Amino acid sequence: MLKILALVGDKWSLLVIGHVGQGPVRFGAPQRAVTGVSHRMLTVTLRQLERDGLVTRTVYACVPPRVEYALTTLGETLLPPVKALGSWAETNLEVITKNRRAFDAGAHTE
Repeated sequence: MLKILALVGDKWSLLVIGHVGQGPVRFGAPQRAVTGVSHRMLTVTLRQLERDGLVTRTVYACVPPRVEYALTTLGETLLPPVKALGSWAETNLEVITKNRRAFDAGAHTE
């Protein structure tokens, strides 16, 4: 169980799942949408999500080749908790930022 939680709890997986969950996307779309993800990390993340059965990769035989990524049925079951976590993060961003600043400034109790 911990290995599965570690997978979806890594730095990029939830963000990629959230973006791919909007519908089939080409590789560049999540790369533009997920701020800070490198080409290599996006490749690694998509490959791992595909390995786990959460994402499908479809290659179209055209020139140049076109590749699309989409959530599988299993991946779609993960979308509601991912959206809920994203919503929680947005709602609490200011409070958490304020708490971090106070803590870093030494305003915390030990």
